[in-house]
Amino acid sequence: MGADDVVITGLGATTPLGGDVDSLWQGMLEGRSGVRRIDDLLGGYAHREELPTLIGAPMAVSPDTVLGRVPARRMDRCQQAALVAARQAWADAGTPGVDGERLAVVIGTGIGGVTTLLEQDDVIEEKGPRRVSPLTVPMLMPNGAAAWISIELGARAGVYTTSAACASGAEAIAQGARLIRSGEADVVVAGGAEACIAPITLAGFAQSRTLSKRNDEPERASRPFDVDRDGFVLGEGAGVVVLERAGFAAARGARPVARLAGFGITADAYHITGPEPSGEGQIRAIRAALRTAGLTAGDVDHLNCHATSTVVGDAGEAVAIRTALGDDVVLTAPKGAIGHLVGAAGAVESIITMLSVAEQVIPPTLNLETKDPAVRLDVVTGEPRKQAIGAAICSSFGFGGQNVSLLFTPA
Repeated sequence: MGADDVVITGLGATTPLGGDVDSLWQGMLEGRSGVRRIDDLLGGYAHREELPTLIGAPMAVSPDTVLGRVPARRMDRCQQAALVAARQAWADAGTPGVDGERLAVVIGTGIGGVTTLLEQDDVIEEKGPRRVSPLTVPMLMPNGAAAWISIELGARAGVYTTSAACASGAEAIAQGARLIRSGEADVVVAGGAEACIAPITLAGFAQSRTLSKRNDEPERASRPFDVDRDGFVLGEGAGVVVLERAGFAAARGARPVARLAGFGITADAYHITGPEPSGEGQIRAIRAALRTAGLTAGDVDHLNCHATSTVVGDAGEAVAIRTALGDDVVLTAPKGAIGHLVGAAGAVESIITMLSVAEQVIPPTLNLETKDPAVRLDVVTGEPRKQAIGAAICSSFGFGGQNVSLLFTPA
């Protein structure tokens, strides 16, 4: 490993499976689901009975209970989740003793502080403008999560926010690696956060016919690659990692979890919501990750799929994977267990991929009972699969034609 390689030394997460990385990983290995009915989150919404989808995958541990009531009141739920995950990752990395001018933060979010915006809109409608919180703007601004983390850690090398819809968290990690490779930082705290479960987002996704309607079977609703899939399940959470220049990590005696060997970022330039039909953009992202890692398709043993459980998306992704990597790569799709975490998805699923590489085991895909004939690939189901993993890719794709693939190898 070269001194300028990028390694991951710390992991943090809060997800529908639990409030930390261990609960996420154990839940994935055990095949548990974080999806449930969310009637309690819809409050007194007058038209609740008109929503076709009443299920979701909220965080198992509310971040405000971790941060404390007073600090949490100054942050949107998305920002709270990001800070909780960042604190975990920083502690897991051993609190690196890095000069603040060599420490950067990159946090992605697809939507940002939407719950604050909605709550304060209710306030102005019901009580008038003088009752709107003076913290409204910093709570709803997309860069709020990254800013709070930078303030806590004293990161002064740059604070960045990526917003690439469902690829936001993965793009943040890629941009963090770029900062290290360019010499602008020695350590980068990177990841993604999202907390947008609300009537308006449920209704918007439902109107676009992308959400599952299995309200009576929440735990079986998210079904990546299954012939009976009917849409994704909206989730929330955060995943944050600590990236370091390998030489810096070695000098302080850190033990990396994995190496971020390559990454690819591409755009379809095709449609605002639909993927390019041939999967050409996804293919280019995977091949770019291979190229920057100096590897070939045959070197990749495992791929953690975006696979949201939509009819068109899953089949198209499978074709793109076969074209880019061939037939032998082994797949898993975490959204069967945790739903779709939007801007946090790529970061949380990257953490799962890193742990697969570190422990040489692939967690199963939940609810894949009858595989779509169009998905002619090996997808792990049932029990975790122990196997040698020399290289693994995590792919994330987002509205707007955003494609990101991250390639991890053992440290």
